[in-house]
Amino acid sequence: MAASRGPLAPEAGRGVGVRVRLTPKAATNRIKGIGPGAGDEPVVKVQVTAAPEGGKANAALIKLLAKAWRVPKTSVSVVRGATDRSKTLLVEGDERDLMQRLTEWMEKING
Repeated sequence: MAASRGPLAPEAGRGVGVRVRLTPKAATNRIKGIGPGAGDEPVVKVQVTAAPEGGKANAALIKLLAKAWRVPKTSVSVVRGATDRSKTLLVEGDERDLMQRLTEWMEKING
């Protein structure tokens, strides 16, 4: 990952990487906001009701964030930490546009 802005990092020519901390088997699907992750790096904290079996929690995570970010589910993938709670997602697309949109989204959810 290149230079980071919170949980976001431009991925040259590919899109934007997003660090996430996922809690599976939660009571509801929700995005909790930005907070410290492992090593105190900022992450997007997300909870999903799906169990971490057979990729169900990752699929629920991608569905929830793609909807929130208004991007196609097919443009979001787990590139690191598929079986960990700490993950890095890649949102494919125009790097500048995505950085701006996701930064604005993060400012709104963190109020």
